[in-house]
Amino acid sequence: MTLQKIGVVGCGLMGAGIAEVSARSGCDVVVVEATDVAAKSGLDRIEKSLEKAAQRGKLSDADVVAISKRLFVTHDFDALADRELVIEAVPEIDELKVDVFRRLSQTVEAADAILATNTSSIPIMKLAMATNRPEQVVGLHFFNPVPVLPLVEVVRSLLTSDDTARRVGVFAGDQLSKNLIQSQDRAGFIVNALLIPYILSAIRMFESGFASAEDIDNGMVHGCAHPMGPLALADLIGLDTTAAVAQSMYEEFKEPLYSAPPLLLRMVDAGLLGRKSGRGFYTYNR
Repeated sequence: MTLQKIGVVGCGLMGAGIAEVSARSGCDVVVVEATDVAAKSGLDRIEKSLEKAAQRGKLSDADVVAISKRLFVTHDFDALADRELVIEAVPEIDELKVDVFRRLSQTVEAADAILATNTSSIPIMKLAMATNRPEQVVGLHFFNPVPVLPLVEVVRSLLTSDDTARRVGVFAGDQLSKNLIQSQDRAGFIVNALLIPYILSAIRMFESGFASAEDIDNGMVHGCAHPMGPLALADLIGLDTTAAVAQSMYEEFKEPLYSAPPLLLRMVDAGLLGRKSGRGFYTYNR
């Protein structure tokens, strides 16, 4: 049985992308933001993405109209009550995510509804235990930009049921046509456990004056055939998200390679978050 009534909490870069691909797959999608202003901004983000897809010939004008009709963005949390699957995509802050799952547990009515998180690193079990249905809580970790990148990590906690894992696998794999990998519930999962130490190492190299940002990135792009250098990738991910993932992984493993460099923390404090703020290791036109 497919999941058709999808909810998304948060309409930033990740939430908007998850909502878009869900609506493009034919699902009825409700997206909830914290305020009316944030909801309008999130809807605008989705509409611009759909327009770009149409300009590239990926969607017809009729497709854009049909997809838009399947999307409803609001600041009313109760609009999630009838959802079959809700995917949380709020900022990578433990307390914020736990509060969302506590509210979802009280709001989503269907006894078999699945509550998923797009967290990059926070243990699924921690979020599951904030609900009254831990066996129906699972990690669904998408990658930015969601409409383009084909991967989703499926992360089961110790209590996630086989049925929950099967149903979200059908949703992400069959309905959204994503490639799935399965991970244990450990901070960073598969991709970030490998990626974050690499990015942090590049930041330390830049911070020490060993090489310029351009030379570090060009070295990996032209020397190792990476599509993007580590510092440009950090800007794309968001330096705040990079720092938050590093912090979660360091708290769990206490290994120095996961410790955020001082420069990264100072840049986050200064609001230099990468592409989304217009400036990180590079400067961007917003």
